[in-house]
Amino acid sequence: MISLQFLITAFVVVLAPGTGVLYTLALGLGQGRRAAICAAIGCTFGIVPHLVAATLGLAAVLHTSAVLFQTVKIAGVLYLLYLAWQMLKTDGALSFSSGPTTRDPGLRIAKRGALINILNPKLSVFFLALLPPFLSGVPETATQEMVVLGLIFMAMTFAVFVLYGLFAAQARNLILGSDTVVKWLNRSFAGLFAALAARLAMERA
Repeated sequence: MISLQFLITAFVVVLAPGTGVLYTLALGLGQGRRAAICAAIGCTFGIVPHLVAATLGLAAVLHTSAVLFQTVKIAGVLYLLYLAWQMLKTDGALSFSSGPTTRDPGLRIAKRGALINILNPKLSVFFLALLPPFLSGVPETATQEMVVLGLIFMAMTFAVFVLYGLFAAQARNLILGSDTVVKWLNRSFAGLFAALAARLAMERA
């Protein structure tokens, strides 16, 4: 069940930059290692509802219900646009600064990270497509196998996101020493969050 093919596929998927990676990088750059780890924890736990939905078959309901899919999608788009706005505001929760930085509580950082994934309806459909091909084919153990594969995927997500975040935290002092660079970074990250919002808005069930 836990084949090399699954591990490679999961690793490639996790490694690909997405909203969670962008959020973790932003926290690592803006607030350091602890914030990056909290962001990685939040993004990882945001996978749980989608894994449960895929395991119980609710992902298929989401996939076939246009109203439900659109509702979750719109909420996700609005949330990403909110994060983009937070990057642009001088005192925004995610904005970078060359001076002293206000550090958010770890729980708040983790909650924002979890919401990023929870409000992405494509994740449930993604798990429904990704995991079944790697099951043994025994109906009696299908649920257990889905859970095991999902937990492995979550563990890989956390590990890779932490590495991304620690890299960003390490580069923090080198990058945030200039007001010009800080302004450019805030605008760039805001633009990326907005672009991801636009991409999510175009997704169909």
